[in-house]
Amino acid sequence: MTVSFLKKTNPYPHWEYSDSDFDSLIRIVPERGGLITEWQSEGKELLYFDLERFLDKDKSVRGGIPILFPICGDLSESYLIGGKKHSLKQHGFARDLPWSIDLLKDELGIRLKLSDTKDSRSCFPFFFTLLMDVCLKEKSLQISVKVYNQSQDSMPFSFGLHPYFHVSNTKKIKIDGLPEKCIDQTNMKVTNASDQIKILDKGVDFLCYPSRSVKLFDCLSRNLIELIHQEPMDTTVIWTDPPRQMVCLEPWTSPRNSLVTGDRKLEIKSEEYVELFTTFKHNSF
Repeated sequence: MTVSFLKKTNPYPHWEYSDSDFDSLIRIVPERGGLITEWQSEGKELLYFDLERFLDKDKSVRGGIPILFPICGDLSESYLIGGKKHSLKQHGFARDLPWSIDLLKDELGIRLKLSDTKDSRSCFPFFFTLLMDVCLKEKSLQISVKVYNQSQDSMPFSFGLHPYFHVSNTKKIKIDGLPEKCIDQTNMKVTNASDQIKILDKGVDFLCYPSRSVKLFDCLSRNLIELIHQEPMDTTVIWTDPPRQMVCLEPWTSPRNSLVTGDRKLEIKSEEYVELFTTFKHNSF
């Protein structure tokens, strides 16, 4: 194993963790929401990343792997904690806050850390710590997350990742492993997943609950991305944003609005933690 962990400045300030044995690397900008901006496997860049938009801090990021916490998606209304109403913006605040970064003790990856702030407690009244370990393996990216509740009361939350995968052409994509039915998040109606896949190039936003891994095939580049779920992070969202040549293949714990509806909402008792896992594998076909 030959790894390096370096701070770099070009083409933007970031940390780079690489393993030359696998010809693989990840680039991370901890100050911008712990964002993984690039993942190369066997020398191939797999993520879509809009650098020009990233450099404009007034705009939301389009690319990399944004982190979603303490909600995924949006809320239809305020949610109640201790009889008080609170509001959260779409996908929560974790993707906007600065994280810290360190090399893991075994040097097999990096650790990102986020703790509550005065501002976060104003909309999410809890003391918490998130630890996200990102390990670069041969042809895979393994991610484990620990969510610690350091408050006196139980803490409800959702967690998700929003990876943007670069594709050659959204008209030449195949997706396997989806259930027959899904929820179209543009109108919250149940529809056929196969119909959604046919219109990736038109723009889709749908959620489903697969019983096995989901595979994204790029029929032009012959790249294959496999999302391997582990309960409770086994909700999948697929989103496209034409004309961008990318497909977001997102593992969530819970659907949008779960803090209001209670649907698949996770809850951690005081001074306890929950651990979450997901893996992305890369191959050719």
